[in-house]
Amino acid sequence: MNWGGPGFVIAIIAISTFGWLASTWIRAKHGYPIENEWSGTSSKGDPQADRRIELLTNENERLTGQIGRLEERIAVLERIATDPAERTARDIDALR
Repeated sequence: MNWGGPGFVIAIIAISTFGWLASTWIRAKHGYPIENEWSGTSSKGDPQADRRIELLTNENERLTGQIGRLEERIAVLERIATDPAERTARDIDALR
């Protein structure tokens, strides 16, 4: 076989192309982002993942608000527990 001939060059190009195609196919099959020639990426969209992210974001906002309200209530309880008795009675009556 002539290593410097055009057949060898064509064989190397064919092997490289096949390797690139196989790599791209495997990446696409398993959900990895696919890179193009200009170093950009193209990823497969997953509507279930987008919906899950939206639900988790909404739940996070709800829980953050709930934690804020609980912190305020704990602060009131701490103030009632540490204040003198007559002032505490006034605060409790004001809360009613």
